Amino acid sequence: MGLSTRNDLAARFGAIASEAGRFIMSVYESEVRVQTKADGSPVSRADIGAEHIIRERLEALLPGVPIIAEESFNAERLTRAPERFLLVDPLDGTREFISRYGEFTVNIALVEGGQPIVGCVFAPALDRMYLAGETAMRAELRPGEPVPEPHRLRALSTRTYPASGLCAVASRSHLDPATEALLERLHVNSCRTAGSSLKFCLIAQGEADVYPRLAPTMEWDTAAGQAVLAAAGGCVIAKDGLPLRYGKAEVGFRNESFVAWGRTPLLAAA
Repeated sequence: MGLSTRNDLAARFGAIASEAGRFIMSVYESEVRVQTKADGSPVSRADIGAEHIIRERLEALLPGVPIIAEESFNAERLTRAPERFLLVDPLDGTREFISRYGEFTVNIALVEGGQPIVGCVFAPALDRMYLAGETAMRAELRPGEPVPEPHRLRALSTRTYPASGLCAVASRSHLDPATEALLERLHVNSCRTAGSSLKFCLIAQGEADVYPRLAPTMEWDTAAGQAVLAAAGGCVIAKDGLPLRYGKAEVGFRNESFVAWGRTPLLAAA
């Protein structure tokens, strides 16, 4: 896929996420009814309806490209990952959605060769959209609005690590003692919390330097955010010291621990 095409495709993902975000906000502004899935995680009408919208639009945009989406995922039916596929989390941060923190996102990513190469992270309650193709970009966008042309968007780049110490970003819902111990070993000078895949985006726009996640996640939780971070100059490193890989059908598309970095990983410290 050509590089300019990747930016154009990211903008198309953004248009789909904007439409899904409009539906999510219509639910957010009403009474939110929550159900509990078999794994104990919450799900709402917003998750299910947004996924339906996204799947329908992606099937028209990229016909024949398999879609792996959270609410319709069935591990028993998908025992081998294709070389090229889409990962979708229609509502990342359902707990933030339910609690009305606003830091929930729509995540869409295209994976090729085990890595996310195009992505969109949209926070509809914050009117904030991040896109990744050849470059990482940001737009201020209300749900349902059209996405500006890529050349009109703000380019993003990670920052050089500050001499005064790293700024970490961590999960509001999953900040455990092991993560706190790792942050201490990294000599982190400050730490901010954020929900959903916005943590990757804070690093991508130069507002933080490192995001450790020691608890498991699913691939659809991280792919779009990783695409944005990588396009901005960062990386996401798994516990084996290699870039976080996608298409892990053998473990149900589950991630183990990882650390996201704004620049070169400080492996000795980690």
